[in-house]
Amino acid sequence: MLREIYVRPAGLMAASVAKPAAEVRGGFRLAEGWLEFTALDILERNGAGVDRRLAGLGEFFEKDWGRRTANAADMFQNLMAPRARIAGLSFDRPRLMGIVNVTPDSFSDGGAHDTTAAAIAHALQLAADGADILDIGGESTRPGAKPVLLAEELSRVIPVIEGLAGRTNALISIDTRKADVMTRAAKAGVDLINDVSALMHDPGALDAVAAIDLPVVLMHALGDPRTMQDAPTYDHVLLDVFDFLEARIEACRRAGIALNRLLVDPGIGFGKTLAHNLELMAGLSLFHGLGCPLLVGASRKRFIGTISGVEAAADRVHGSVAAALAAVTQGAQIIRVHDVKATRQALDVWMAAVTGKASEVRAGEARQ
Repeated sequence: MLREIYVRPAGLMAASVAKPAAEVRGGFRLAEGWLEFTALDILERNGAGVDRRLAGLGEFFEKDWGRRTANAADMFQNLMAPRARIAGLSFDRPRLMGIVNVTPDSFSDGGAHDTTAAAIAHALQLAADGADILDIGGESTRPGAKPVLLAEELSRVIPVIEGLAGRTNALISIDTRKADVMTRAAKAGVDLINDVSALMHDPGALDAVAAIDLPVVLMHALGDPRTMQDAPTYDHVLLDVFDFLEARIEACRRAGIALNRLLVDPGIGFGKTLAHNLELMAGLSLFHGLGCPLLVGASRKRFIGTISGVEAAADRVHGSVAAALAAVTQGAQIIRVHDVKATRQALDVWMAAVTGKASEVRAGEARQ
């Protein structure tokens, strides 16, 4: 069933670091993170359209929402709820997930790290550059990509995971759609599962993740990588993606996967046009209403090249950093990037500038 009303935090600003979670300077702390919100963007479905208006917090509390009261109230409570640590990693500041593609056909690096030794070396460098999480993937999910056989994917990722064990303080994530890869990777020592299909590609994925008892990222994608960019359409992309992720959260909970193990990703570039991507980027704070940590992966993607006129993915570093900062200003807790060093430097300076306090905790140290 579709929601009728959606509540997006607006009027975002850096929160007072001296005060804890609750009310600060007339606003409310967003997910006990680094921002507070002072207003709400109210979106209501109206047939095929959407009515939208900005409301002050006082107006929101005073309004009689009728039978939709619970609908509005649960999203508002989710905006303020603290986010559970993931494998010991807190979300009091933005975290970086470094991308390690152990594939010969990655859109971004052309297979530069498709051997075990090269992938391990690259992962360790990303950790040294400031990555909090290392995301290991053995199957390209770029537009038009063909599926990879199970045995091939396992042969790519498991040696890398085993080779990183005990050599880094960064968390290790497995980027896969296959239940058997999730299970094998968990045995090899990963801390997190990242599935671009939100546990829908493999019929056994829900049960596998429930049994593994690891956190999992649920990402939205419209269709299969081979066809997802063939004229994607939505009624309202921001609300449709929210509804999809809300439904997947409920499916996970029914399967025995607790909310505190779930993260969400709106899937920038996965079955979206330029206009869709920009609408999602502009409305990212809506997804905090799901009550889970928010991951955003816009790094080097085609929409950045379209906007900037930069054809080669590897040359989209500056645009990728800009996208990362845009996501963090809407409270995204994890940013998935190729260029960790540049993004870490930008985030450290941005956080220091808006809070008036330089962070004393470097990446990779949070769970020591």
